[in-house]
Amino acid sequence: MSPPAGGLILSHFLSFPENNFMSKKIVKKSIEVGGRTLSLEVGRFAEQASAAVLARYGDTMVLATVTASSRETTLDYFPLSVEYVERLYAGGRIKGSRWVKREGRPSDDAVLAGRVIDRSIRPLFPKSYKHDVQVIITVLSVDGENDPDVMGLVATSAAIAISPIPWNGPVSGVRMGYVHADPPGGEAGGNEGTLIVNPRISEQAISDFDFVVASNKDKVVMLEGGFCETPEETVEGAITMAKDANKKIIGCIEELVEEVGKTKVTAPAATETEELKAKIVKDYKKEMESAFAKKAEKEFGGDEVIALAKTIAEAYGKDYTQKAIEEALDALFKKQVRDNILTKEKRFDGRKIDEIRPISAEVGLLPRTHGSACFARGQTQVLTVATLGTPSLEQLIESPTGEESKRYIHHYSMPPYSVGETGRVGTPSRREIGHGALAERALLSVIPAEDEFPYTIRLVSEVMSSNGSTSMASTCASTLALMDAGVPIKEPVAGISIGLMSDKKKFVLLTDIMGIEDFAGDMDFKVAGTKNGITAIQLDMKIDGLSDEIIEGTFERAKVARLKILEKMLSVLAAPRKSLSQYAPKVQVVKIPVEKIGEVIGPGGKMIRNIIATTGATVDVEDDGSVMISGVDQAAVQKAVDWVTGLTREVAVDEEFEGEVKRILPFGAFVEILPGKEGMVHVSQMSTGYVNKPEEVVKIGQKVHVRVMEVDDMHRINLSMLFGEDAKKVPQRERREPSFRPRGRGPRRF
Repeated sequence: MSPPAGGLILSHFLSFPENNFMSKKIVKKSIEVGGRTLSLEVGRFAEQASAAVLARYGDTMVLATVTASSRETTLDYFPLSVEYVERLYAGGRIKGSRWVKREGRPSDDAVLAGRVIDRSIRPLFPKSYKHDVQVIITVLSVDGENDPDVMGLVATSAAIAISPIPWNGPVSGVRMGYVHADPPGGEAGGNEGTLIVNPRISEQAISDFDFVVASNKDKVVMLEGGFCETPEETVEGAITMAKDANKKIIGCIEELVEEVGKTKVTAPAATETEELKAKIVKDYKKEMESAFAKKAEKEFGGDEVIALAKTIAEAYGKDYTQKAIEEALDALFKKQVRDNILTKEKRFDGRKIDEIRPISAEVGLLPRTHGSACFARGQTQVLTVATLGTPSLEQLIESPTGEESKRYIHHYSMPPYSVGETGRVGTPSRREIGHGALAERALLSVIPAEDEFPYTIRLVSEVMSSNGSTSMASTCASTLALMDAGVPIKEPVAGISIGLMSDKKKFVLLTDIMGIEDFAGDMDFKVAGTKNGITAIQLDMKIDGLSDEIIEGTFERAKVARLKILEKMLSVLAAPRKSLSQYAPKVQVVKIPVEKIGEVIGPGGKMIRNIIATTGATVDVEDDGSVMISGVDQAAVQKAVDWVTGLTREVAVDEEFEGEVKRILPFGAFVEILPGKEGMVHVSQMSTGYVNKPEEVVKIGQKVHVRVMEVDDMHRINLSMLFGEDAKKVPQRERREPSFRPRGRGPRRF
């Protein structure tokens, strides 16, 4: 029997090796990292990109592609874009929405991963290279144990290294963890613990920090991490171990480059403007100094410089363009800032190199919010507002590994007016997402656990004015806003940014950098923490890396500054307020046995709806028996708490209660002894004498003192109004089952 035509065509196609994708040369290099094999593969995918590398670690796989445009850009900055693309199929998931199944805008985690990669590779491109470069990292497979983001960084570094794009790499990145040696449930053993390279996700759950370190063979180029009040020396030890692991990975990348690397394009020589700069200094020195002084007053200042450039361009005629003059003035300004600091240790605003700008703070500014604080350091001013909500308002996040929830959320907004400019307002920028995440990470370790403080917490930092390190100002303002809201944080947190000016001979560290010192300098090293240790780090570089000496000096300088700022903050508000705002929801958690959940909910939800309607509180019952009760009115919340507690409480024989008569039947009365829980007093137990009918002794709404005689196997409660000697005078009568049995199926619970 002959094969189908399609089979003939396919076999014919496969008979020509030049048409068979399997005939491609695939080059693979592997190395052992953290007890697992990391492999880098070239030649399988994306052959039309400038370069593409497939990285695998366990069953986690990412594809990094890099592509450069053929033409130079006209922009005055290097147009590098890094996109980190998460696909839900990587974890075998389909989007939960009924209507939209395609992935939409990048998640915040994807944006943050892209920023980490961007900040690790950007400083190593030649400043004169002006072609558009686009890096796209696609997550293809996740195994739930190995993070794809650091693999994306390694794959990106390898892809750029083998591409023809000029670059001073390669670099590598690893994630560091720190796990205490103490047994579960044991007391903490000080700072004794184990550093782990690329901890598995299960290990990250018990790690004291989540720390990504990117470096070349000798220097650190990027740091990003959150910590649990970790001492500086422990963080330095993690950096040292990470650098050793990165050296091994870089060696693997270099082997790949040696085998499949393409010849690098020569970057054009930097445009020489020395003649123009010398001419401007000679002809316009006084005007230039005046314009520079104005420029230094704002983070994004420069109107005076642009006006001066226009004047100079008109005077010089066609010899120089205004753009060339603006570039020359910008270079002269940065050189002046750097020279003053490196040679004289003189800063534009007159401060010493280790001096913090004047600090001020206020709390409780907004009358109807749950907590608010304004923190200012020099011209940088941030207002943070804290909002408290019920646990049900936590944020659900969909990722390839599944759904996760967040009960502490920090958002950051920097509108154009904060730097005296006009601009776009709307969707948060990648920078805003990154700064919000940094401030969130800085406070995460001091947020109380849910069982201690059962609230969802949202912070929003509004940047009112910006001139250097708004993210660290947001951290300080957020601490005060949380304390103003009455959140019992474990320790107050403050943050500071340390800058760097360096040349081949020396370096100078700058405490609390302004905008001009950031733009003219070599780094922006943000460190946040408590009096006990570090809670967050973020390092942005403009040079090829930091030595161990600079990192150690930065930590020392940041610690001193952090303690000074904390002292100023605590002089405004020394501790969290004892009570929440009257406008904040009041939340209480009641833990009930799982088998009692049905009693709280009631048939068809009748009981829980009654509780909500009667008290005005919100009641949410979890599968583990946790009952979240919330409301703005504390009295309503307490009434609902008492109701739920009463419904689920086990009463004992001979317990006495002050109850209210709720119903009267011919054979007795039903008395509510606890909120939502009733028992029956038979007529024979109402008096020592004969009672013809219950109405002779009790009436609806009457308060009566009762004693529990019996709780039967159907949880029905029999009560008596007789006590002491009186209780013995009348023998207990047998219960008449028909009197207790309701119509329909199943027992009735009282």
